[in-house]
Amino acid sequence: MKLLRILVTIFAALVAVSPAPTFAHKGEAHPLRTPVPNMVTESDGKCIAPPEEMRRNHMEMLKHQRDRTLRQGIRGEPASLNACIECHASKKTGTVLGKGDFCESCHAYVAVKLDCFECHQPKAKLKATGLKP
Repeated sequence: MKLLRILVTIFAALVAVSPAPTFAHKGEAHPLRTPVPNMVTESDGKCIAPPEEMRRNHMEMLKHQRDRTLRQGIRGEPASLNACIECHASKKTGTVLGKGDFCESCHAYVAVKLDCFECHQPKAKLKATGLKP
């Protein structure tokens, strides 16, 4: 009888701390889940790597490019921060920062501090995006 009481207590504790089941909602996000970031690329160009690789490795690509730029003076390579901004900046705002914009939406979703733009300009060049000053 004592063993049964212990087992019931353990089972009740496990049920109490287990995550609630999630149910799929067709065509919409689950109301209790964090919304998926807006990852729309408004450029017609092709990225330098597949999306899966970019999601996992873009920071390494940028660090290596940073080192080549600072130490060797090599500029204008495909993995440069400026090249990324030119493709991923919003056509409306011209920037990759701001609610719903490319970089900030993903970094907020994964809770990673976005510190590139403490030094660098987050806006695309006006002539490249077609934006008017």
